[in-house]
Amino acid sequence: MDNFVTVGTVAPTDGPPVAGAVNGTAPIELPSELYQGRRAALPLDIAVVGCGLGGLTAAYCLAMAGHKVTILESVAKIGEIGAGISISPNVTRLLIRWGLESRLREVAVKPEARTARRWCTGETLSWIQWGDPMAKNYGAPLYHIHRADLHRMLYDLAEPHVNIRTNCRVVSMNPSIPTLMLKSGEVVHADLVIGADGLKSTTRHFVVGKPDEPRSTGDAAYRAVIPTEMLLADPDLKSLVETPEITSWLGPQRHIVAYNIRAKAEYNMGMCHTDRDPPEEPWRIEESADRMKEEYVGWEPRIQKLLALIPSTLKWKLMDRAPLETWIHEDGRLALLGDACHPMLPYAGQGVAMAIEDAAVLGNLFSRLSSRAQIAPLFHAYEAIRYERATKVQEFSRLIKTTLQLPDGLEQEQRDRKMLYCVHMCFGNIATNSDQTSPNEFMGYGF
Repeated sequence: MDNFVTVGTVAPTDGPPVAGAVNGTAPIELPSELYQGRRAALPLDIAVVGCGLGGLTAAYCLAMAGHKVTILESVAKIGEIGAGISISPNVTRLLIRWGLESRLREVAVKPEARTARRWCTGETLSWIQWGDPMAKNYGAPLYHIHRADLHRMLYDLAEPHVNIRTNCRVVSMNPSIPTLMLKSGEVVHADLVIGADGLKSTTRHFVVGKPDEPRSTGDAAYRAVIPTEMLLADPDLKSLVETPEITSWLGPQRHIVAYNIRAKAEYNMGMCHTDRDPPEEPWRIEESADRMKEEYVGWEPRIQKLLALIPSTLKWKLMDRAPLETWIHEDGRLALLGDACHPMLPYAGQGVAMAIEDAAVLGNLFSRLSSRAQIAPLFHAYEAIRYERATKVQEFSRLIKTTLQLPDGLEQEQRDRKMLYCVHMCFGNIATNSDQTSPNEFMGYGF
């Protein structure tokens, strides 16, 4: 017989996530109030599927809106995953508002500039000052951070207010009631469900009405993290640490983005290239250093030195999905969030940002709930507020790949001349929530 559990009364977390190499110790300075102190007159039992960055943020925002929230996570133990990511001002202003400013300063790195370089010579194509001017211009800083460190912050932020259940893989659901069937056979009831289960989302299938798998883009990315003590020991590399910047090397059919993370203790590298392996290969595998180096033969000497410091790397196939017609199940009790509905390719560095923005909007809207009749309309309001922006950024992230990886020639030379103007203008539009950004103008700062 099935075990029936109501979301609002499930057991608490099975334990905290594994700490990163640099473990935040500063206390979370909780905001005195969110949503101007408004809390829902009708608290709901809400299930959030997925304990990633988007799921944790959605759970926190909905809990602060007055609801009882349970996260259902498929893995048995939450640990360190991923590598470096950019969090731009549209994200950091929210994190600071939620009391995470001291934690961010402790482990993140604020790049002083963005530099683009030619792949074979290392020649500077453009240099734009970021650092303090970025924060002044857009109201919040841009940081580089290890994904695991940000995850730990959001876990610590959400955990006191929500139930986090691990080893709870959702295998099926009835989105009309709604109920969720776990792999264990347990059936979980909720008033509504947020599908924050990522690129390979199970909950997405129930919105679409059929299995809906991501497709390969034909590109892949190597990701690697190097201890910065190794760079500091080399006169040709130490400036990459001493003067922290985000540096892009642009080449034919490939590019590299690199920057410091973990209070400059580690150097993160993301290396995009055309994937030569069959599409059916696993989407994430460990790859040999020799195979990685083959992709960057002829690149400038600093790249060769950096690659020589990497003993092995993870290769990620870059997967994509077309925009959905809707993020909301027709019965209005299931909504998707983040990569489950609008996965972003890494070229614009906005995947985490869009998920966190989604969560902030959901929390604000559901702080206004006073009747069950409002659930579906509030879900549709969330979609109406978020759909155009997220879909444009999704398209934008997809299209700029071509601009970043042009073959050498006239078009590449024209791109290089325009870079200074384009990067500054279009980054500002994203960071300030402007809708004027053209995908063909923005030069990217992803990973």
